Amino acid sequence: MTVIDRPPETKAAAAQSKDRRLVWDLPVRLFHWSLVVSFIGAYVTNRLGVAWFDWHVRFGYAVLTLVVFRVLWGLFGAKHARFASFLRHPREASLYARRLLRGEAPFYAGHNPLGALMVVALLLGLLTQATMGLFSNDEIFNFGPFAGAVSKETSLLLTSLHKRGFYVLAAAVFIHVAAVIAYVVVKRENLVRAMVTGYKRAEAVHPEDEITTSRLPLAATLLLVVAIALVALTSIAPVASAGGDAF
Repeated sequence: MTVIDRPPETKAAAAQSKDRRLVWDLPVRLFHWSLVVSFIGAYVTNRLGVAWFDWHVRFGYAVLTLVVFRVLWGLFGAKHARFASFLRHPREASLYARRLLRGEAPFYAGHNPLGALMVVALLLGLLTQATMGLFSNDEIFNFGPFAGAVSKETSLLLTSLHKRGFYVLAAAVFIHVAAVIAYVVVKRENLVRAMVTGYKRAEAVHPEDEITTSRLPLAATLLLVVAIALVALTSIAPVASAGGDAF
């Protein structure tokens, strides 16, 4: 990925060619907003009580499916979706933060070093949270599909961690949103709009960093494989109780 301290083209040249370049592929954008909906949905349906718990389960499964897909897409996806294109040493993130505060931070077509750390933290947190939900047990009639694979004590411990884990994730999400707002103020770059349209301003993206394909057939295949694998695994899970399952 090319790092830009100054625009690669003059404003006049950019106007003659194009004023924006495609950076985020469609699978990444659909993943991002689907994850937002699923995370909020899982929380809201849990707070609404037992009558909505089946929907809590479905949203939980959606979170798990999406996160596993994103990990695979980080290996096989389009240019800026791949971990190899944006993971950097924490020292680089610290340097970027200092330059950002001084208003000297360079442009990155994809995730900047700080954003990369947040992406990894959120993916790991969501994967852990969703996995713990698979082993949950409310001691009444709701059980995760894998609650029967561990002892009752372990299941209850994971249930407690699953409940507390939401607040840790909520704090991380708050920091993420605050960082996006700060980026708009400091860098004058709307990251939300870029994640909706897939495009960033041309002067912030080197021509070589523009993507030309979203690899949709590959993305659809990976998502389908992950969904089928999750259905297969949960269908053969040990039965914990005669009651329903929970996430």
